[in-house]
Amino acid sequence: MNDYNENPLLEVKNLKKYFPIKKSILKRKTSYLKAVDDVSFSIEKGETFGLVGESGCGKSTIARTIIRLYNVTGGNVIFDNQHLENLTDTEMQPIRKKMQMIFQDPYASLNTRMTVGDIIGEPLDIFKIAYGRDRQNIINSLLDKIGLSSKYANRYPHEFSGGQRQRIGIARALILNPQLIICDEPISALDVSIQAQIVNMLQDLQQELGLTYLFIAHDLSMVKYISDRIGVMYLGKLIELARSQDLYNNHFHPYTKALLSSIPIADPEKSKNRNRIILEGNVPSAINPPSGCRFRTRCVYSMKVCSEIEPELKEVSIEHKVACHLTNK
Repeated sequence: MNDYNENPLLEVKNLKKYFPIKKSILKRKTSYLKAVDDVSFSIEKGETFGLVGESGCGKSTIARTIIRLYNVTGGNVIFDNQHLENLTDTEMQPIRKKMQMIFQDPYASLNTRMTVGDIIGEPLDIFKIAYGRDRQNIINSLLDKIGLSSKYANRYPHEFSGGQRQRIGIARALILNPQLIICDEPISALDVSIQAQIVNMLQDLQQELGLTYLFIAHDLSMVKYISDRIGVMYLGKLIELARSQDLYNNHFHPYTKALLSSIPIADPEKSKNRNRIILEGNVPSAINPPSGCRFRTRCVYSMKVCSEIEPELKEVSIEHKVACHLTNK
């Protein structure tokens, strides 16, 4: 699985998503928040592509733009060789059978007035796939697959724990047999003891059903565990992209180094002696980002060229790309 396959399942090319934030007296849009600005990557069939970065860097916006919860400002989203960026809601409906999403908050994403069975089975109703006993059999089978008994089908979301509710959200995403599942921080709202269970279940389901994942998370150690390749984002830009093990062993971008140095180490002695990189200053505004490299205002290696020219995402080794003037000389 590499970034140059001719027919990846998902290909994102120069994706942009800008949000208008204010209007003039004449109601003309005058300012934009550049949440995602010229991001490109691809995901192969059966692969897990991890996306990491600080809060507000654009990870979730990419996810929602890919699945067209947000309209595309610029660039291309190509899924299974079909362009999605200009499709209408009606034209997107059959695509949604193949592309589903698991949301961050397992409670807010579930309708509290519906039973678990109806929540999971609602996509079957929308696409008119199964009715009556056939519908119930599909729901019961899926409940068993995610580790919940079919007897829970008539209960409501408030009767479950956070981990169980996330399992229900996963079942809802699986009910239409999708090819791609976008996991938008699916474990960040869960207790640490439950996170590993959910990630292991996702891996088992991937092997069993041949799923492809876009996995977004803050927990870098968990992203390393589940992902084949990882993209690192900063202020709407993709700044480093590599295979999982390579990124952790041979990272180049100063921001990636800072992120990885923040991962907790269980060994007290190793933790005490490690070189922890503390970033100074605040993340700049995406409304008015810095010129050149967006990370330069917090980078200890910043040079004159960093403020003048935006670094390109270039290959520094096999399947490893970095957007930094230190490596692009």
